[in-house]
Amino acid sequence: MSKQGEEKETLADEGKPESSAQEAEQKDNHNDPVHQVTKVVLYVALAIFIIYLMADRMAPWTDQARIQTYVVPIAPQVSGNVASINVENDQVVESGDVLFKINTLDYQLALESAESALELAGQEIGASTASVATAQAKVVEAQINLEYVITQSKRVFELEKRQILPVSDGDKARAAIKQAKTQVRSARTELEKSKQQLGQKGDDNPKIRSAVAALKKAQIDLSRTTVVAPAKGGITNLVVNEGQYASVGMPLMTFIDFESVWISANFRENSIANIKVGDSVDLALDVAPGRIFKGTVSSVGFAVDSSSQGQAGQLLDVKGKSGWLRESQRFPVMIKFADAGSREPGLRRVGGQVDVQVYTTESNFLMNAIAWVWIRVVSWLSYVY
Repeated sequence: MSKQGEEKETLADEGKPESSAQEAEQKDNHNDPVHQVTKVVLYVALAIFIIYLMADRMAPWTDQARIQTYVVPIAPQVSGNVASINVENDQVVESGDVLFKINTLDYQLALESAESALELAGQEIGASTASVATAQAKVVEAQINLEYVITQSKRVFELEKRQILPVSDGDKARAAIKQAKTQVRSARTELEKSKQQLGQKGDDNPKIRSAVAALKKAQIDLSRTTVVAPAKGGITNLVVNEGQYASVGMPLMTFIDFESVWISANFRENSIANIKVGDSVDLALDVAPGRIFKGTVSSVGFAVDSSSQGQAGQLLDVKGKSGWLRESQRFPVMIKFADAGSREPGLRRVGGQVDVQVYTTESNFLMNAIAWVWIRVVSWLSYVY
């Protein structure tokens, strides 16, 4: 055998053990359970990451949401000692229920004095003013009713604009305003007829006009001694006792509106791109673990306050946060309840926490199915935390 042939055989013999070792190592890695588990974990983590990215755009979720409504401080428009209190803390009241009354003695005397002044003014010009006083009282009553209706309707119009309340509620409010205005016009017409009965001289007499104005003020003040609930709601933070002196504008209790309720949910900026008005929403209330309520998106916020401008005389406030991943900005999304089940007593508590799951499309079955399961898991977890 030649020398070259011997060298080739030697090299071949040396390469066989190395190749066999590599194959054995690969076989060992293939059979190693730790290696297999590591690969499975990596694949699962990658799949979860991809699903998270897709779900965050197609079916966004947030736990930064709270129930909100109108919180109204109840304060008297006239001063005086509190004669009676008709409610207690955490009591449910209906629209028009009497909350409390101010002592009417001073205001009744003022009304009698104003009526006497009008009669004296009429005697001076030789005319009867009784019909004017009666007509003026009807005008005051109609105007107070109109103010009440307008105040109630403003909240309805605002929620109708944001699509939290249906258009039918807005139509009812507009009809109520028209009816109240008609009553005011009718009462004023009767007042003018009564004034005309005094004659041209009486109608233009400054004493008559002054007496009628004083009478009107006395009637309004007397009517304001009774404070009523502006809508259906609850009373809280009651801080007044009978006999206590109440000043004009001093809040004596807080009214929580039960009719105008919505949810304010804060979504990350990169999650709201596909959210639109009318999207279906699943709601998990912390107060009702294991239950899911329906809702719809009524509006999507398009501005938040991010200014760092300091006040006059102060330096600019510059935040020093930096990094590869900056803190995400959140925008408010308003959501209205869409089912009657949420009206059960105790569910719509102002400030209550809510988990919100939005479905931005009905065609993506996979993302919607994952989101459907997730919000229900979160709802059941409310039993724990």
